[in-house]
Amino acid sequence: MQTPANLNALPGADDISREVLENGITVLCRPNYNSPSVVISGYLANGSLADPDARLGLAQFTALGLMRGTAAHTFHQIYDLLESAGANLGFGVGMHTTSFSGRALAEDLPLLFSLLTDAVCQPVFPPAEIERLRTQLMTSLAIRAQDTSEMASMAFDEMVYANHPYARPEDGFPETVQAISIEDLAGYQRAYYGPRGMVIVIVGAVDPQQAVDQVRSTLGSWANPLQQDLPSLPPLAPLTQAAARQVNIPGKSQADLVMGGQGPSRKSADYLPASLGNSVLGQFGMYGRIGDVVREQSGLAYYSYSTLNAGQGPGSWEVSAGINAANLEKTIALVQQEIRRFVNEPVSPEELADSQANFIGRMPLTLESNMGVAGALLNLERFELGLDYYRRYAGLVRAVTPAEALDVARRYLDPERLVIASAGTFQEA
Repeated sequence: MQTPANLNALPGADDISREVLENGITVLCRPNYNSPSVVISGYLANGSLADPDARLGLAQFTALGLMRGTAAHTFHQIYDLLESAGANLGFGVGMHTTSFSGRALAEDLPLLFSLLTDAVCQPVFPPAEIERLRTQLMTSLAIRAQDTSEMASMAFDEMVYANHPYARPEDGFPETVQAISIEDLAGYQRAYYGPRGMVIVIVGAVDPQQAVDQVRSTLGSWANPLQQDLPSLPPLAPLTQAAARQVNIPGKSQADLVMGGQGPSRKSADYLPASLGNSVLGQFGMYGRIGDVVREQSGLAYYSYSTLNAGQGPGSWEVSAGINAANLEKTIALVQQEIRRFVNEPVSPEELADSQANFIGRMPLTLESNMGVAGALLNLERFELGLDYYRRYAGLVRAVTPAEALDVARRYLDPERLVIASAGTFQEA
């Protein structure tokens, strides 16, 4: 059991500063003077949910193009400035947000904010650099098409999220990325980039008020009166029957299997019981029951585990395995057997206690670095968990019972209505 001293070492309302600027930017800061460095992390309220079908991948292309040149700096000048300071800054895209993160010595924090401001407010998308980036994106898509894990995962998403925006890959398809013009990139930036909904976290050797002042001096005057909201997320229809798809990729010695169903969102009360149940099913130790039965006992898989994917919208609960294609049906049958057991009888008190101890014990480890703390603070804001969440976390975990884990498992996993996706080189029937 955690001592009060250990509990107080976790982030809480007494050592997290939170301020909302006049233009809508939310700033969170937690000082750490034991480190000479500082991390900034955050997100803007735009993502691939706004991508038109014919321009799928637009949000990602835009985000990756931000630092290819700005009104103040060329691509090479940006990276020369970062390299000379031993700093880094980058962007990524999800369905609902465009994320950014950077790291530098505390004395170079103004540089990070200056470059971040230039990138989000004044990108110019220079043609030569954008075409180089397009080539990189097209190469990544070509590699994806030959990756059995990626293609099985895509096929799974298309079935579990049928007729829903989550069925679409955030990086798009070759034909949609090829169709994106510089005008499309600039138009997306004008329409969806703005301060409303932006969140910035600063963790490291910096005074919280000074950090807020730096954000205010660089981004505090940013305004975009035309900033659009992302489209509303439609409801996800529940699965009513089993579905299966094979993606044949010639010349592969390994096949990948993904099977499972829908899952809770991160904000759902079902999330924590489902997460602990998932640990028993396919995470704890040597990948839980799934790893024990499929890999250790039967020797059918190179790897096998389960994952609970939960974010702002509907999640997924999936089992993944890397196998010899000849063992596909045997592996499916074993996984289905374990899921059937999982939804028909409670996990044992010992299994649940082991997972609870693991969840509680590893939490402080995730907060040992500035980047880990920054990610934790972003989760507090993104999922409205409250600034005292990590102080309450151990109690929340310990409160989950085997009956709750079973109830949630039954709500989301039906062994007779599983989505089953596989990719590899398969023998024709």
